[in-house]
Amino acid sequence: MRTRAPKYLFGALFGAGASTLLLGANAYADTGEDALAAVGVLGQQTSLLWIIIGAVLVIFMQAGFALVETGFTQKKNAAEVMSTNFAIFGLGFVGFLFVGFPLAFSGFSYGAFGLDTPMNGDGMPAVGGEFTGIFYWGYSHLGDGATPALLGFMLYMVAFMDTTATIPTGSMAERWKWKSFVWWGLFCGALYYPLFAAWTWGGGWLAKSWETLHLGAGYVDFAGSGVVHAVGGVAALAGAIVLGPRIGKFGADGKAKAIPGHNIPMAMLGCFVLLFGWFGFNAASTFASTDIQFSTVAANTAIAGALGSIAAMYYITWRTGKPDPGMMVNGMLGGLVGITAPCAFVAPWAAAVIGIICGVLAIESVFFFEKRKIDDPVGAIAVHGICGTFGVLAVGIFANGKYGAGWNGSSSTGVAGIIKGEYGQLGAQALGALVIWTVIFGIAFGFFKIQNKFTKGGIRSTEEDEIGGLDLPEMGVLAYND
Repeated sequence: MRTRAPKYLFGALFGAGASTLLLGANAYADTGEDALAAVGVLGQQTSLLWIIIGAVLVIFMQAGFALVETGFTQKKNAAEVMSTNFAIFGLGFVGFLFVGFPLAFSGFSYGAFGLDTPMNGDGMPAVGGEFTGIFYWGYSHLGDGATPALLGFMLYMVAFMDTTATIPTGSMAERWKWKSFVWWGLFCGALYYPLFAAWTWGGGWLAKSWETLHLGAGYVDFAGSGVVHAVGGVAALAGAIVLGPRIGKFGADGKAKAIPGHNIPMAMLGCFVLLFGWFGFNAASTFASTDIQFSTVAANTAIAGALGSIAAMYYITWRTGKPDPGMMVNGMLGGLVGITAPCAFVAPWAAAVIGIICGVLAIESVFFFEKRKIDDPVGAIAVHGICGTFGVLAVGIFANGKYGAGWNGSSSTGVAGIIKGEYGQLGAQALGALVIWTVIFGIAFGFFKIQNKFTKGGIRSTEEDEIGGLDLPEMGVLAYND
């Protein structure tokens, strides 16, 4: 069975020719044929605008992460935690611009993905004998020949990468040396995120596992439950393990003690900022304004987020007697993370189920890791690592086969999803999840371990700085001068 390319590569096909047409609409004569061509150009132009709008929304999510993480942590570390969320954008961007983007998305031809695109003599996609595709080799995105389509795609991808990079800033907050954090930002943008992205969205072996491993389907992840969130979540786990828990988090009996965040309303506001940006994260991943599936994607995203927050509210009330605002936040975020991979492939009822499951998973996972003395101040491992993994599997469980031309598990029998007896897609999704939790986790753990070994004094802040607060010793300023 042949499957189509990952959705980013397929969506980017509008770039094949867009670079030569974006400014040429006015050149058409007022004839029926030329008017039709002009409409096509307009569609390409609006699709590029759609991508840029999506990229801006995803970039704005960085503000949401900053508010959530800062609100969930202590007042004495607020400037340092906020600064990690601010700086990660530039650090990851630099690594991705010069190394990560070419690594993840260069060197592949459309023909390698089964799109049957005509090839020129150099083995590159060709239209009329001239290469016009979006994926130029190497560093063309930095040169004068960079097309608007290529740069738009790069901007959208860098926004996704930065989401992955910022996830460990939550789990490692309040005890991470600034200089050590800086190296993580560069490493994530240059190598860590691009590696799994190349295997999946870049058309690598996981995307083609239907062919390479005869699974009957290839790994599918519409907007990044796995590629973005779970990859960031396992890095958050690796970093938290290497750093160890905060001072005072666990008592002599091993039981976890609460270290309350200093501004819960700030965290809740950040959650709403993330919800707003998530529509760019998911809906704009159609990569075409003319693909009205974005409406289904947007609705499914809202449904999962809403049901996740309500499920968490009721579940934590049943468990503890109070509707913990922090757990409500993580329940909504868990639902949003879980729906990110299957959002285009499932019915609204399935989005609701996914949201409810992830709302509960986000809570139980927090308790699970706490019992194992893994300290995560904001619940990043639970929300992104666990709910992201479930989102990956949800494609194989709930996908209905009505969208994606084979991406979401359509088989020769025309059915999809485990609920209809199609297990090939679930196998491909499970393989992707396994790779994330073994290979990708191993890379992150190895990075933090090696960095800890060769950094003078390790990557963890001194006991004196941690007790007194990291704002002055690490940043030189206080978030609150009182």
